[in-house]
Amino acid sequence: MKACLLGLLVLAAAPVQAQDLIARQAPIDRKLKSVDSVALQRLFERERELDVNYARELYPGWNNRFARSYDVVMPDSFRIDLRGFYMPTDSRRITSNFGYRRAFRRQHEGLDIKVYIGDTIRSAFDGKVRVVRYDRGGYGYYVVIRHPNGLETLYGHLSKQLVDEDQIVKAGEPIGLGGNTGLSTGSHLHFETRFLGRAINPVLMFDFPNQDVTGDFFVFRKDGDYDRSLASNSSRRESEPKNESQALRLSGHFYKVKSGETLSSISDKLGISVDMLCKANRLTTRSKIRPGQVLRY
Repeated sequence: MKACLLGLLVLAAAPVQAQDLIARQAPIDRKLKSVDSVALQRLFERERELDVNYARELYPGWNNRFARSYDVVMPDSFRIDLRGFYMPTDSRRITSNFGYRRAFRRQHEGLDIKVYIGDTIRSAFDGKVRVVRYDRGGYGYYVVIRHPNGLETLYGHLSKQLVDEDQIVKAGEPIGLGGNTGLSTGSHLHFETRFLGRAINPVLMFDFPNQDVTGDFFVFRKDGDYDRSLASNSSRRESEPKNESQALRLSGHFYKVKSGETLSSISDKLGISVDMLCKANRLTTRSKIRPGQVLRY
């Protein structure tokens, strides 16, 4: 009788023990899933970092010290993918263009865009932060980011840097705050676009007045013949410009007057002085302009 009762108790306890075992295993399973998720996330981040660094095929190395010092063999041409861009600032006003500055007897290798101290500055493309430094006699607080498309972008005169060297950033991610540091006479963003250390006029790729890029792709040319590269540029929606206005915008050197606009309003939009606009078009400040008129700038 006792043996029968003991047998029944063992049989009754078996399901309970099985349930206890499953209950004890549940936290372990959750921990394993958590570990798997962490490992998977690290793998994704590693793959993303490798994707960002594929520009290493173009560049001889990686350093966190020099903004633009490279000893490379420059290709005759290279197609730069501008898709996935993000404008570095919402400001549309250019206060100083790319080119030679007679007053300083040197080349200005970027654009100065009007921003105010504390304005958010964002990364133009996905990339990896290469330089975060301070240059008292030049850029002030500045950031250099290398992008998978082969470009490097530089953001100067910041009041604060929000990223660290070797950090992976996404297009549109805040990387600094506008400022007036270094060799600067007023708050603005100094923005450079470089390929293998060679400065390229940002207006060939970035259309600040319209907060857009000039096309899906831009062809870098060693000989600097960018009229040809712009002619082969595709628009953001189609490979050929739809009309004269779009073709002029793609060129980056002309502006088509709209109804109600004046020389003053156009100069503010383009970020240049009225005098410069008049000089480029053989006009005076009293000249009347008409809708549809094409102005050079």
